[in-house]
Amino acid sequence: MQIKPESLILVIFGGSGDLTKRKLIPSLYQLYKQGKMPQRFAILGVGRTSYTDDSFRPYLDEALQTFLASGEYDKALAEEFFSHIYYSAIDPALATSYPLLKERLAQIDATIANPGNYIYYLSTPPSLYGIIPQHLAAVGLNEEDYDTQTPIRRIVIEKPFGYNLQSAKELNSIYKHSFEEHQLYRIDHFLGKETVQNIMAFRFANGIFEPLWNRNYIERVEITAVENMGIESRGGFYDTTGAMRDMVQNHLSQLVALVAMEPPVQFNADLFRNEVAKVYQSFLPMSAEDIRKNVIRGQYTSGEWKGKTHKGYREEDKVDPQSRTETFVAMRLFIDNWRWKDVPFYIRTGKAMPTKVTEIVIHFKPTPHKMFTDAQGLSVPNKLIIRIQPNEGIVLKFGAKVPGSGFEVKSVSMEFTYDQLGGLASGDAYSRLLEDCMIGDSTLFTRSDAVELSWQFFSPIIDAWQDAKFPLYGYPAGTWGPTQCDELMEGGNTWTNPCKNLTNSDLYCEL
Repeated sequence: MQIKPESLILVIFGGSGDLTKRKLIPSLYQLYKQGKMPQRFAILGVGRTSYTDDSFRPYLDEALQTFLASGEYDKALAEEFFSHIYYSAIDPALATSYPLLKERLAQIDATIANPGNYIYYLSTPPSLYGIIPQHLAAVGLNEEDYDTQTPIRRIVIEKPFGYNLQSAKELNSIYKHSFEEHQLYRIDHFLGKETVQNIMAFRFANGIFEPLWNRNYIERVEITAVENMGIESRGGFYDTTGAMRDMVQNHLSQLVALVAMEPPVQFNADLFRNEVAKVYQSFLPMSAEDIRKNVIRGQYTSGEWKGKTHKGYREEDKVDPQSRTETFVAMRLFIDNWRWKDVPFYIRTGKAMPTKVTEIVIHFKPTPHKMFTDAQGLSVPNKLIIRIQPNEGIVLKFGAKVPGSGFEVKSVSMEFTYDQLGGLASGDAYSRLLEDCMIGDSTLFTRSDAVELSWQFFSPIIDAWQDAKFPLYGYPAGTWGPTQCDELMEGGNTWTNPCKNLTNSDLYCEL
């Protein structure tokens, strides 16, 4: 059992940035409110903005009041919490900054009686992901005893974990020479969500579903993660990233792994992450022809939606007017192993969609003999829907007889939602993962080999998109993406859209 250290300093590189004020500080405040922080702790923000300790705290206090859920802010508790927060105005890109950082950490160590336990959080642009670890190592801020793993020295890395297979390998090589694998915590906030973790509990804690969880009973799997906003003010970042790197290679591939993985012998970090890696190893590689048949990319265009005109992606601030960056990806992939042979996994993600939703839909095979049908003479499909956001929960759809004469069958639902358990705490995903990092539980963090195995599958797709002839389809803001993605579905099936389909096929064009 992992034990939280009695003292700790959390160093946030990019301390004055957006992620820190929106997610990290509210989540750390929640942990403090719940008594889950170490007895003696400090949070040190590091960045180029010229704050002092005294000016940094009011800045974060204003952000905390903005981004906490209504009723969760306690002024007295916040003042107490902010007394643990410090700031160092240094440039994390420069090697000369790190002796100053080491000196500041030593001062805070003396203040809180901390024996050099540090966790570093890279809340910075990805361009610094390979630089900061090397600079930390150069001044010995990475060092811990190999046998006792003391003092604690861990580093939390935000996505993207590279931009392709080559860059991922280069980053892994840097981390390997600066830190040990057990010190690396690649964070994917999707894995901090209760409903994502509940996929494992649902599968492995219940004897009634796992016997059906294979190619014999499941026809297809759909995974959707879409947002009803455009890129907002992130044009500079997004135009060099795109939906594949931003969502598919990390978030969606993790969800595929949780659905498809084999039960680990025991639930611990190594064995769990072994099974995730095996799923990535089993992704069936695609040839250039396969990529054209199985992958659809799109980019949102201007459109009328909910009474407003929404501008297209190319009209967004800091976006190239001729950009071919994808804001939508739909894909059919296969897992080439005993359990999932020939079962298609359909995944999609997109910006400027009709709603914000992340869900997994398991489609079970129909009965072998059609005895009972609905009013249209069709078999009632069996579906299991795992909703990750919003309205987190699980729904099982099955057929039941309509009361009265005859044997007409209607689809009915058995439903569980998390609000029945009193809801989820604000910032829950980051709070969970930050706490796991403090206690040294790396189960829900991505391992080096899994990063490379995932990129091994997705990099050829990104490479194929470099061909100017590879189609990029337009879709109006507020619709469900290019109609061409419907062609991925086989056997007359359609995508499961969790709200009214606003598609108008006349509006679609190739960009």
